[in-house]
Amino acid sequence: MRYSIGQVAKKLGLTTHTIRYYDKEGLLPFVRKGSSGARVFVEDDVDWLIIVECLKGTGMPLKEIRKYIQLCQMGDETLQMRFEMFQRQKEKIEQQMDTLKQYMEKINFKIAYYSDAVKHGTDDIYVRNKWLADERERLFGHK
Repeated sequence: MRYSIGQVAKKLGLTTHTIRYYDKEGLLPFVRKGSSGARVFVEDDVDWLIIVECLKGTGMPLKEIRKYIQLCQMGDETLQMRFEMFQRQKEKIEQQMDTLKQYMEKINFKIAYYSDAVKHGTDDIYVRNKWLADERERLFGHK
């Protein structure tokens, strides 16, 4: 099946501007143009765009995404390099997730803190709520 840029944008929840930008940045070297000069997308092109969005969403810089695409175009001799690239990206994501989990613990603490404060009409909590006092010490390192 063939898709216009507008159809692809709608299908993926992107703007046509974003897709044109990706093309300008060398992230869509596989997309063909029709006789009128308009981009014509096929299923494989859409799959590539999904991977581009995935990598971008994980924080990979466009320069690295472009490098990945170039490696793909070079063929099987770059398989190990591509594998290592994804391994590194996975490690970065895992580190980000660990950091986010730590932030979530602090946010959950504050939600519990304010829930108790609202319930009792005061934020003088630590004397009456040992769990919150212990959590404060664990999360922030002080009493």
